[in-house]
Amino acid sequence: MRIDLSSAPGNPERPNEDWLSAAIPASGGGVLVALDGVTPPPGDVGCAHGVPWFAARLGGRLTELSGSRRDMPLDRVLAEAIGATADAHRQTCDLSHVRTPQATVVVVRWDESCVEHLVLSDSVLLLQAPGGGVRAVLDDRLDRIPRERLRTEASADALRNTEGGFFTAAADPAVAARAVTGRTPRAQVRAVAALTDGASRWTDTFGEGDWAQCLAVLSKEGAQSLIDRVRTLESDPGRSHSRGKRHDDASAAYAEL
Repeated sequence: MRIDLSSAPGNPERPNEDWLSAAIPASGGGVLVALDGVTPPPGDVGCAHGVPWFAARLGGRLTELSGSRRDMPLDRVLAEAIGATADAHRQTCDLSHVRTPQATVVVVRWDESCVEHLVLSDSVLLLQAPGGGVRAVLDDRLDRIPRERLRTEASADALRNTEGGFFTAAADPAVAARAVTGRTPRAQVRAVAALTDGASRWTDTFGEGDWAQCLAVLSKEGAQSLIDRVRTLESDPGRSHSRGKRHDDASAAYAEL
């Protein structure tokens, strides 16, 4: 088994709001977890702790439960982790605030029989078959919303964690039921990768290659090389950005099973 992780802040003067972790339980198999903390606009968010604190709490709990509770499906793992994180600051913060700290989620877990996955919001999971084919597992609800409906902070808030909008892991465990989940026989998966949208830009924003070529960069050059490639593209004044910040936190995790 080979596992490679790399993460870089979009701005070195600001905390990285992504979270990456890997676990190899004593019972065998493994786990990858990737979170992309949602940067709120300036102003009150109802929480004294901030997004990096939230991502670390949620990511740590997800990693522990995914590795230690193989009997628990990943949507229940996410629900339990969200609940435990909410309990950690429920007495001090307004968790009903629409901008309470939140994150996108990718979890992939494997053992000798199957590979399980969970994706919530716009981070990406890649599954590579033994023959080399690559399947992207996406939660595309945010991409299906017309850009004009997300033009203002208020309009985006109205669509956040609501029917007809998009969903992120925040303070309500029930959102776990909205995640994209699935299982693949272990024999049909050679490698997996989890990318926050700051790293997946190489394919879905800049179009430098398809998902199979993206995975090939991770396999041959490593996770940091993919992030370095993205930073080079972001710094090119001739490149346009479809949406978002010019430099975003970028994280990539790759595992050969």
